[in-house]
Amino acid sequence: MPRAACFLAPMTMAFPQSLLDGYRSFLGTRLPREKERFAELAATGQRPETMVIGCCDSRVSPEVIFDAGPGEIFVVRNVANLVPPYETGGSFHGTSAALEFAVQALRVRHIVVLGHASCGGFGAIADRTAGPLSSGDFIGSWMGLTAPAAEATPRLDGEELPSYVDRLAQAAIACSLENLMTFPCIATLVERGKLALHGAWFGVATGVLSIRDRQTGLFAPVAEAHAKPSPLACR
Repeated sequence: MPRAACFLAPMTMAFPQSLLDGYRSFLGTRLPREKERFAELAATGQRPETMVIGCCDSRVSPEVIFDAGPGEIFVVRNVANLVPPYETGGSFHGTSAALEFAVQALRVRHIVVLGHASCGGFGAIADRTAGPLSSGDFIGSWMGLTAPAAEATPRLDGEELPSYVDRLAQAAIACSLENLMTFPCIATLVERGKLALHGAWFGVATGVLSIRDRQTGLFAPVAEAHAKPSPLACR
């Protein structure tokens, strides 16, 4: 019996007009400025030095935050910017596959785990009364990866929920950095000094980017060096 063909049901909604308007703007402004760069990338392939693991949240675009041009950063985004531990027993490994490609094929020199304030995924984990993010099959299981961070980061007495959500999300960045080191190739390259792992945090309301200190586990703002850092731990 032949394999069933992929069936697309008739759609009544037109392609989003906002995307068409954005593309026309791209054609008239950015493409003329970067046409040679696109042609070069098409001919020679991409060679970004940095991979960014970010959140799917539409407010947190790594290309916008880092003002990156085409070919400059290799980006993978998932719910809550999580990195799963290395394992080969499952069926689908989207983030792991992207890591493998970035490290072994593109040979990136930096991997940045980029978290952000007011993350809905961590909000659902922190607020047990709010219910799950979705009634579907996947998000709950995926967010189970945050269990080590949640266990290591209890809510403090009297702590406001938004503060705890951000603190929990920051703790999960440390866990993701630890999970990166469970990938044999990544661990080897880090130990040889050929690959560096970084944690970063973006304030959606403020636009402030903070970088995690490898020694202390604290986040220090890039633009406001004297701002109070946020503690971060995952044990």
